[in-house]
Amino acid sequence: MPREKNGGALKGMLMPPALANGKICYLEMPATDIARSADFYKGVFGWNIRKRGDGSTSFDDTVNGVSGAWVLGRPAAGNPGLLFYIMVDSVAATIDTVLAHGGEIVQPIGADAPEITARFRDPGGNVIGLYQHPA
Repeated sequence: MPREKNGGALKGMLMPPALANGKICYLEMPATDIARSADFYKGVFGWNIRKRGDGSTSFDDTVNGVSGAWVLGRPAAGNPGLLFYIMVDSVAATIDTVLAHGGEIVQPIGADAPEITARFRDPGGNVIGLYQHPA
């Protein structure tokens, strides 16, 4: 799970995305309804949703560090093998927002204690983690 070391970026300070060998930069997320998934991630996390030149719907995270697109016809990652976490200010508040936007909580806060995490299932059936940096 992500950890910030001493000397890391200050909270709220946007840094330009790093362009470096080995950086995770692009995700393809399975979806059953691309518009519904786009609305979910925009509503829950504030991701920028855009149309690419080929007409497909894609996204950028809130710090422009990772982009990607939703894809149809691919099975959801419903039983995590590869599991990624989205950093949030408050896992508890984000759980409420996930539920309000049609997501499902599959692992509540506390399972990874002392880390502050939870896991949810998105509208496409993917299980994704939430991570809150300790104060």
